[in-house]
Parts: sequence; C-alpha cells; structure tokens
Amino acid sequence: MCGMTITEKILARASNRERVTAGDVVFASVDKVMVHDVSGPGVMMVLRELERKGKRVERVWDPDRVWIAEDHFVPAVDKIAAENIITLERMSERFGIKKHFRYGLGQYGICHTLSHEEAMVLPGEVYVGGDSHTNTTGALGCFATGMGHTDIAYVLIHGKIWFRVPETLLFRLEGHIPTYIMAKDIILKIIGDSGTDVANYKAMQFAGSAVAEMPMDERFTLTNMTTEAGAKNGIIEPDERTIAYVKERTDRPFKVLKGDDDAEYEEVFTYEVDKLEPIVAKPYSPANIAYARELNSVEIDRAYIGSCTGAKYTDLLEAARILKGRKAKVRLEVLPASQSIYMKALNDGLLSIFLEAGAVIGPPTCGACCGAHMGVLAKDEVCVSTTNRNFPGRMGHVESKTYLASPKVVAASAVTGRITDPRDVVDG
Repeated sequence: MCGMTITEKILARASNRERVTAGDVVFASVDKVMVHDVSGPGVMMVLRELERKGKRVERVWDPDRVWIAEDHFVPAVDKIAAENIITLERMSERFGIKKHFRYGLGQYGICHTLSHEEAMVLPGEVYVGGDSHTNTTGALGCFATGMGHTDIAYVLIHGKIWFRVPETLLFRLEGHIPTYIMAKDIILKIIGDSGTDVANYKAMQFAGSAVAEMPMDERFTLTNMTTEAGAKNGIIEPDERTIAYVKERTDRPFKVLKGDDDAEYEEVFTYEVDKLEPIVAKPYSPANIAYARELNSVEIDRAYIGSCTGAKYTDLLEAARILKGRKAKVRLEVLPASQSIYMKALNDGLLSIFLEAGAVIGPPTCGACCGAHMGVLAKDEVCVSTTNRNFPGRMGHVESKTYLASPKVVAASAVTGRITDPRDVVDG
C-alpha cells in the first residue's frame, strides 16, 4: 500500500480518516474561510435566498475562523463597489467576524497576500476562499482552494464541505536559480509546456533544490499560478524556511504535515532551472509562451507591477534593482500587494526608486489585474504585466493586449519601451 501525499494527509486529517487516496470523496472540516468585496456580497445573496425559503441563518459556524478582505474594487470605483463595501461591513457586524481588513484603515491589501503576511492560514490547515487564486496560500503547506458563492455559504453555515481527493502532479525544480530568473519564469514555462488544463482538479506540488532555496515570496508565485493550469490546489511541503516565516507572524500552534516517502504521484515532471531563460506569456493565454528575447521587437504602452502574483516585497525589490538610476520610457504603475509591504518598500527606499524612474504608485489593491481600475487598458494598448492572466479583456478593453512576465522583465521593459530580457538592461 502506497503512502500519502501531503494533500492527501491534510484531507485525511480534516475528514477524520486514517488515510485517503486520490478519487475518494470526503466530507472535510474547514479550518479557515475568506470572502472579499466581490465574493462576500454574492455569498450574502445566497444566504438571503436561503432565508427567503425558510431557513434561518442567525450565525456562522465559527466567526473566529472567517476573515474578510477589501481588495478588488477599492477605493470604490463606482456606486456598486461602494455598496459592496457596506455589505461587507454589515456582514462582519451581523456575524461577529472580527478579522476584517478594511481598506484605508491600517493593514489591508490583496486577500492572497494577507493570507500569509498576516498568518491568517497555517500549515496543515484546510482553507477555502471565495476567489480562484486562493491556491496561493498552499505554499505554506496547507490545502488551499477557491470556491463559488454557494459552496462558501455552505461552509459558513456548517464548517464543512465535500471534496474529491485530487490526484497529485509533482514538479521537481532542480539546480541553482540564475539571478535573471524568477519563479514567474518557472511557472510560465511549466504552463507553457503542459497547458492550462494539465492539472484540472488535481494538486500541483513543487519540490526540489530550487524550491528549497526560494524565499517564501517566490514560492507563493508558484502556487498562485497553479490556478492557470486548472489545479484544485497548489502546495509545497513546509521546511525550516516555511516554519520560520510563519513563526515571525504568529505564536499560534500549528502542525506540519509532509507526504510519505512512498507517496504515489500521478506524474512527475523535472525542470533544471539553471537552464531556463526569462519567459513571457503572449496574448491571450498564460500557456502562449516565448523567450523574452524573442519578443524584443514588441513595443509596449504600459508596464504594470502589481497583483497577488507580482507585488510582494521580493517582487518590488527585484524590480527596483533594475529600475534604480534609470527612467521608464512608458507609463509604469506599481501597486504593492499590502499596506505592510507598501510601508516596508517606503522605509527601504524602493518607492523613491520607482518615483525617480517615473512610476505612478497606487494603493494596495487588485487594481488593473482584474480590469477593475487603477490602470485598466484601452483599445489596442499593449501592456507587460506581473499579473497572472492575459485573456481578452482581462485587464481592460477586449482589444488590448497583455504580456505576462516576471517583475524583472517588466522593469527592464519599462526602461526600454519594448519587451526586454533583464540581462539586456543590466549588462547592456
């Protein structure tokens, strides 16, 4: 009998089973649940519909396990966005939810950054969120997955939900990461090689010597974009770096789970990262990849550094190293992923570098990533972006074009006004 993967072990614990295998259907307890200013109002509509049909919803199963973020349309972009914030206020008051990150009031920012920056989720837990990129938090060694309004409403009432235990694809990343390569290059390479449906309802697990040397911010980039491969969850087994990261942020106890040595994986992929080149995903798919140097003739109108994928502190730091002492030739927008990251970037001088390069610095919000505001694209505009999706209309007009790249590539491209390999700026 084969051992269990980390995903299987977490779901076994949560469903009070000694073991589970891929394909099993389990009724699992949820440790944490998140809603934001897009999903929260939708969830409340589901709860109101239940009440209209006669079911009284007087409380959530455990308000201390629920948290709320305001991130997609803040500061409010229109009247509907403003009403959604009021809906969240009423939701937290009604159900006694204390962990509510209100924009403009202390710490706030993108939900998938707050989840780990504020230790809202811990290793070994089951975490569900009303957003598809909830997978991000799996870099802590937890089972993290996104759900729709109805499922989140069910979890809020019962604290449990059905899962089919996913098969696991193991991606072994070996070798030393070159200075010009970031996790964004690696995950784009994987998606480009395997496609956007390679992991449909499967777990994507990352391991290997390259992962071991990655800072946590880079690991979150890997698990974040498992969503673009169709994955149910992305996950990395906790190590000393993970444990130290969590303990810096909370004194709450947690239990580290790891897969067995004889765990069974559906397929194993190996990448030698020291052989990789900077990668860009062309419109209109994260799988439509090319080397940055192959796209050197593509002129851009905008460069965007933001989102849960590309505005963590490490992302800002790497972009600033390229932009220092240089001027952007195109509009450059920088939106840190959280207020705490914004303050650290300010104190460390990164914001001065961005401003001196000519950048516009915005508040911690999802902004243009989802085509909300803070830099949406016009018809025919071309943008190179640290975000995670480049579908038609994702960042604005349906006839705009978004190229996905690492913060290094985006910064280098801002300097030249065309898609640029960072080596050609630093070495040139």
